[in-house]
Amino acid sequence: MKDVFRKISSTISNIAGTAYAFLGAVTVIAVWSLTGPLFNFSDTWQLVINTGTTIVTFLMVFLIQNTQNRDAKAVHLKLDELIRATKARDAFVDLEDLSDEELSQLDKEFRDIRDKESASSVMKKLHKSIQLEHEIRKSGGRRSVEKLNEIIKKITDY
Repeated sequence: MKDVFRKISSTISNIAGTAYAFLGAVTVIAVWSLTGPLFNFSDTWQLVINTGTTIVTFLMVFLIQNTQNRDAKAVHLKLDELIRATKARDAFVDLEDLSDEELSQLDKEFRDIRDKESASSVMKKLHKSIQLEHEIRKSGGRRSVEKLNEIIKKITDY
């Protein structure tokens, strides 16, 4: 049963994610819209599209969740293999089993490491150039020769 559901959900997810599926959905909506005058925009006419979209949405939630669960598991297994094959810490293999508080603490530790590494001159230069780029964008994106020269000077002087 599980294997049949996996195959069906994978096939439907792959089909539903195509441009043809989107075009099909747009076509259904267009046909439904064009038939409105034919049915005098009746309650039944509206009920048809409401019921159809509700059923499709309800079923797609389960199919998409199944596909995402399998994809997430595959990514975890690939990362676990990379951790196992390298000198990375084995404790990272089952991070998805940690509590939210433990994940937050680990995130803070990595931010601290990142902050220490960002103290290098190369990282400071990179951060400065990003900051200056944001300033230019805030000013409406005006980029005169003088403004660009000013930015280059600030970056190289740092």
